[in-house]
Amino acid sequence: MNTHPRPTTTLVPPVEETRCEEELARGLVRADEEAFAAIYRRWGALVHTMATRSLGDTHEAEDVTQQVFIGAWRGRKGFRPERGALGAWLVGITRRKIVDALAARARRLSLVESAAQDTAPGEPDQRAPDEVLDRVLLVDALLRLPHAQREVLCMAFYEDLTQAQIAERTGLPLGTVKSHSRRGLHRLRTSVDQGVARGTDM
Repeated sequence: MNTHPRPTTTLVPPVEETRCEEELARGLVRADEEAFAAIYRRWGALVHTMATRSLGDTHEAEDVTQQVFIGAWRGRKGFRPERGALGAWLVGITRRKIVDALAARARRLSLVESAAQDTAPGEPDQRAPDEVLDRVLLVDALLRLPHAQREVLCMAFYEDLTQAQIAERTGLPLGTVKSHSRRGLHRLRTSVDQGVARGTDM
């Protein structure tokens, strides 16, 4: 007969973990800032990881993460525990924000491609005012970029060169080209979004 007690490992029971999540959810609905801070600490890394994997850009992932938790705070009264756990609710918000970010990226790329194409005489008069404004904002944003970032993006957009080809032509390391491209796109996105926001406020 074995008289030695078996070693035991203390685990957090799922019930206790669920109760903790429920308490955080109730705190969120009550607009408890401490509960909200705990929610961010618990799920912030997950949200950021999801965004990074989907978008492939840490700057955009940071923006999405911020938007997710801002959206959660503003929409806290719409959270319904009977429809699902708090973590699942946050994941749902994250997916929607990622879709929005991808749609915004597609729109920006479409604007860049449009700006890169030659336009026939008289064509600008036939365009919708919003489209003309978008093109002006984009060109202005490009001109405001640092020279290295502008050069890399122009080669990519106007000459349809890959990052490897840009590195070969400019003599820059591929990593530097990627960095210029990523930072330039981030600046473009911010500038265009701010310009559109100013236009809608007029």
